[in-house]
Amino acid sequence: MFKALSHFRTITKHRHCVIRHCIKAGIPFQGLKHDLSKYSPTEFIPGAKYYLGTRSPNEMERHEKGYSAAWLHHKGRNKHHYEYWTDYNINTKKMEPVKMPTKYLKEMFCDRVAASKIYQGKDYTEAHPLQYFENGKTRNNLHPDTAAELEKLLTMLKEKGEAETFKYLKNLESY
Repeated sequence: MFKALSHFRTITKHRHCVIRHCIKAGIPFQGLKHDLSKYSPTEFIPGAKYYLGTRSPNEMERHEKGYSAAWLHHKGRNKHHYEYWTDYNINTKKMEPVKMPTKYLKEMFCDRVAASKIYQGKDYTEAHPLQYFENGKTRNNLHPDTAAELEKLLTMLKEKGEAETFKYLKNLESY
């Protein structure tokens, strides 16, 4: 019961942080819809079972099963995840990243910043989301235009701070 309550608090705290960021980024409706699938039994039950508090419970589910059913469900329903934006390329005959629409790129940025704040707690700095991006393999799985724009936003956050970055995001045309 403790893990379920802790998981609920963590995902709700994260979601509320994303909502605040989405409002600042000019996409309030997306913020309100953000990560609602995490409250579905398919995602919530494994999330509570594998709750860690310091990182995604999907990692533990993946470690135990070799895959995360919760993550597979989540990424297929939430367009702010770059993994959603892959499709079969008829020319190369391979699955490849597709350029993300700007409104979902904005939400992905908001999500990444919020996740950094939640998982880093008092140790969070505006440099952390960029560090996480640079240290991970995300770039390899993003469309090059999407990767460049995300890196630009994360660099802006590090160098110019939240206020200026969200002002820029709000004025960035969404399609």
